[in-house]
Amino acid sequence: MFIEFVEEQILLFVALGVIIAMLGMSYFGDKLSGFQTVSAEEAVRLYNNGAWVLDVRTDAEYKSGFIGEAVNLTPSEVSSQLESLKSHQAENVLVYCQSGARSASVDKQLVKAGFTKVHNLSGGVMSWRNAGLPLNKVVSKKKQKRGAK
Repeated sequence: MFIEFVEEQILLFVALGVIIAMLGMSYFGDKLSGFQTVSAEEAVRLYNNGAWVLDVRTDAEYKSGFIGEAVNLTPSEVSSQLESLKSHQAENVLVYCQSGARSASVDKQLVKAGFTKVHNLSGGVMSWRNAGLPLNKVVSKKKQKRGAK
């Protein structure tokens, strides 16, 4: 009787299988990718505990506001500078972009290069802003001189 039901509702069971597979990938995806996705609140904890922060947005996006003392490198710059970045290999590394997509690809590069404590800010800087957390702005050299007087 069950077998007949399955035969009659094959599309329903295929859809069920796809949903279960997607839920499994969502749950186990971080473990398989080698990096951990973190919320804005978890990112604050990492930052406060001395994580090295890497902003992989464009220069213009970076200038609109960045987290802490984030280093700004585009994904292509990260690829070309992996050797020099290895000095941060043993540290917690927090990587973010605008929404979380570009940073996930950079996270994979870092893990492949041997980084073991890589964290991706879920939702990127947008989730940081939505959580009401502060962003730093680039201070022009002119303003720096005025502040020094």
